[in-house]
Amino acid sequence: MVLRSVLGALFVAMAVGQLVSFRQMPGILDAYGLVSGPGAPALAAALIAGELVCGVWFLARPRSKAIAPVWVYTAVSGAWALPAVQAYARGLTVTNCGCFGRYLAQRLSWFVLVQDALLLCYAVLLFRGARKASGPSGPTAKRGSR
Repeated sequence: MVLRSVLGALFVAMAVGQLVSFRQMPGILDAYGLVSGPGAPALAAALIAGELVCGVWFLARPRSKAIAPVWVYTAVSGAWALPAVQAYARGLTVTNCGCFGRYLAQRLSWFVLVQDALLLCYAVLLFRGARKASGPSGPTAKRGSR
């Protein structure tokens, strides 16, 4: 429950920072070398929407057993991690990772990659928690009487 609340607050803060920086987001995302032109604003909008969906859900319903916001969280976390890893591997200079739009800017470094890896590790914990909450399933699960 605490993990969902913390991640919810983080993702809502990220979305708000990016939303008020929306005009700068295409340039920020372009620095990663994967998207440009109309793809950059579309990616920015998708990231913001995903962050808002899972962030608000985690905050409003931290005990929810729904798996949908966990998938959205994982997709958004991966959508940030993949460009970061490839840009770092290619030696690209990214002066603002863009996590909070133009706010709390930090350059792309190994530290940002560690943060992205932690977000993906948290996704594993969220999935494990959701699986435990839904109970046992499969061939070893107890079935109702016939």
